[in-house]
Amino acid sequence: MWALFFSFTIALLIAPLLIALYTNYGWVDDPATDTHVKKTHSKPVPRGGGLVIFGSFLVSAMFLLEIDKYLIAICVAALLLTIVGVLDDIFDIDPKIRLITGLTAAGIVVAAGIGIAYVSNPFGDGVFHLNQPQIAFHLFGELHTIWVLADIFALIFILWNMNSVNWSKGVDGQLPSFVSVAMIVIALLSGRYAADPTLFDTTTFSYIIAGSFLGLLVWNWYPQRMMPGYGAGSLAGFFLGVAAIISGAKVATVVIVLGVPTADALFTIARRLARGKSPLWGDRGHLHHILLDYYHLSRKHISLIYVGTTLGLGLAALYLNTVGKMITMAVVCTVVFFVHIHARKIQKAKR
Repeated sequence: MWALFFSFTIALLIAPLLIALYTNYGWVDDPATDTHVKKTHSKPVPRGGGLVIFGSFLVSAMFLLEIDKYLIAICVAALLLTIVGVLDDIFDIDPKIRLITGLTAAGIVVAAGIGIAYVSNPFGDGVFHLNQPQIAFHLFGELHTIWVLADIFALIFILWNMNSVNWSKGVDGQLPSFVSVAMIVIALLSGRYAADPTLFDTTTFSYIIAGSFLGLLVWNWYPQRMMPGYGAGSLAGFFLGVAAIISGAKVATVVIVLGVPTADALFTIARRLARGKSPLWGDRGHLHHILLDYYHLSRKHISLIYVGTTLGLGLAALYLNTVGKMITMAVVCTVVFFVHIHARKIQKAKR
């Protein structure tokens, strides 16, 4: 827990400096000049959350984690996402560029050996191994091996988390609150896999990330004085995906913990494709928009819903087996889909 308080303090102190910097240079998200329909705030607010998270993580990691190839790869990938986040804070770059750089960041950590070698068998005992086929090659006099299925699965898993989590940051306090809870759950779960030979200090790593987002939360809670921006949103999904892999918690657990953002992302993609639109371009149809516009919940209540569901699902993930996790995720998707569909009925009734 010392790691959590350490990174929390650093993030708490970095944020006001960046708020002043962004405000001084006019790098603010102003709904008066950028009238995109997805925006929910009414006053200019600086972004810059990505720099807060990366700065807090980097300083904390240098003091509290052993420097190895995994940490170096994570830092390099996180730096790339932070740079793209800063550019997006200032210039609102194309979502396709963000997707490509996100894939590159995921590729960096997978190339370092952070992959998903197996998944649990949901239909019985044992696991499905993903270590075949393999491609072996020599580089700089050393033998390297690519586990094709394991690496592709890890790439998709990390990239999916980056995008689904990033989409859940539309109201004050939403993203940093549920991400910090999710990271604490992963920290607790990581203790169960202490015998994993690929494990580095995932518990400390997870607490560092949790503390970083809690520090940002102080400045992002309603009324927000700083927004997470794409930087913090992409870093959140990236760190969650990586932590799930290196902790041994793997796919099913993090999918459950992030059940609401995951279900919302699935519905959003299906809805946009059904309307002939690109799933990459934002609109005002995410769950937080629905709860705000049609169910008239406050920003605080929406953030608390995300925190509460993440905490509840995280506690369930501590005890559920694979089948139980699948059933739970099916229930979550059903509830989220119902909320979306019912909102459409409300919208039609008002016309």
